[in-house]
Amino acid sequence: MFHITERLLLRPAWPEDAEALFGGIADQGVVRNLARAPWPYLPQHAREFVMRKQDPHYPVFLITKPGDNGSDLIGCIGIDASGDEVELGYWIARPFWGRGYATEAARGALEVAKLLGHDRITAGHFVDNPASGKVLRKLGFRPTGQTAPRHSCGRGEDVDCVMYRLELAADEGDTLQAA
Repeated sequence: MFHITERLLLRPAWPEDAEALFGGIADQGVVRNLARAPWPYLPQHAREFVMRKQDPHYPVFLITKPGDNGSDLIGCIGIDASGDEVELGYWIARPFWGRGYATEAARGALEVAKLLGHDRITAGHFVDNPASGKVLRKLGFRPTGQTAPRHSCGRGEDVDCVMYRLELAADEGDTLQAA
């Protein structure tokens, strides 16, 4: 599955992406804000990630920025089943922080989620990563009022996580189009 946004191409990972993936995520400043990625992140982890089987109902995309000399790998975004919920998760490589790529890629992933029939998406961010909360609020996510401990493999401990929810079944002109 592929999705095009204004500046980005969201696409599946391929085996030849392992090196670029490793280059983007093998950064403790990135991994510390993720629940499932281990630290240290090794080339083997990137190879395993690009080879894993995809569930078409819960797509995971590499975030790429096409250019004249190929495309840059910006990060990764996807939706996943989390108990009875559907959860959005993403990361952006450090050189691309602060450029609006997380918001743009998430808007695209949420459009795909809606097309796949998902009507509610959850997300969260660790309390010491307020930039991710800013992205979620720009997308129309609303805080649930809950903060829950969530294990971070990269930190090797539970970290308080602020929880959000977005209703995708909103009327036309919903928040997915908001700036």
